[in-house]
Amino acid sequence: MRKLIAFIRSVYVAVLFVILEVLAVSYYAHSSSYTQARLLARSNQVIGGVHGFFAGVRRYLFLGRENRDLAQRVALLEEQLAQYREAETAERLDSYVRNLGESRYRFTTAVVVGNTLNRAQNLLTLNRGLLNGVEEEMAVLAPDGALVGYVVACTDRYSVAMSVLNTSFRTSGRIADSEYSGSIYWDGTDPNTVILGELSKYAEPQPGQEVVTAGFSRYFPADVLIGWVESAQLNETKTAYTVRVRLAAEMSRLNEVILVADRDRYEIRKLQESEQVEQHTRVN
Repeated sequence: MRKLIAFIRSVYVAVLFVILEVLAVSYYAHSSSYTQARLLARSNQVIGGVHGFFAGVRRYLFLGRENRDLAQRVALLEEQLAQYREAETAERLDSYVRNLGESRYRFTTAVVVGNTLNRAQNLLTLNRGLLNGVEEEMAVLAPDGALVGYVVACTDRYSVAMSVLNTSFRTSGRIADSEYSGSIYWDGTDPNTVILGELSKYAEPQPGQEVVTAGFSRYFPADVLIGWVESAQLNETKTAYTVRVRLAAEMSRLNEVILVADRDRYEIRKLQESEQVEQHTRVN
């Protein structure tokens, strides 16, 4: 009991001060409408600050969940954007192809979804297949019409083309505005150049001359741009040139391609393989 009395004596001054302060503030608060309004505004400001502080703490604690929700939303929007871009690209290319009109050749378009450059046997994967009218042996051209490769396999929705940067690739080529032709192939060294081999010594190729397809291949129409003469060298017997040709197509930047099918190729092949032709090619 004495300890309690001693404790009250030690703190009664502070308690009395607090009680007097409360009475003074209460009296001041009720002294006029002006003071009531000021105290109410101050108390609301303090309470609002406290609530804001705790609201900020809650937002901080839930930032992880909000970030995950935002990431999922961004992924969904990116997927939709990719679909819109692909649809826009396909429509633009199809519109371009429709303007080409009817001819011996049938045109369609595709987007490159895979392209290798650092191998000996480089291939391109395209986002269109049999359901879109893509067939094996269709020529593959860059949007500006430069030679890229030809289709070697198809599924319903996709196709694979042999790139010109493939050591198995072969087609015929010639110097533009001349009748001298040779074989186009890649030697596996420079991804920006191919070789025009077995070109007649009378062709006398000069740097900068255009090299185009000769039209003898079952894959490519005649006069498709391949590239430009970079250098030429006669062989040891001085009978033919080996020409290094800088490619017109930028193989490392291919995003869209044009596919070309020869409507007459099956008829021509059937005729070439007919029994009548074989009779004239048999060795007696």
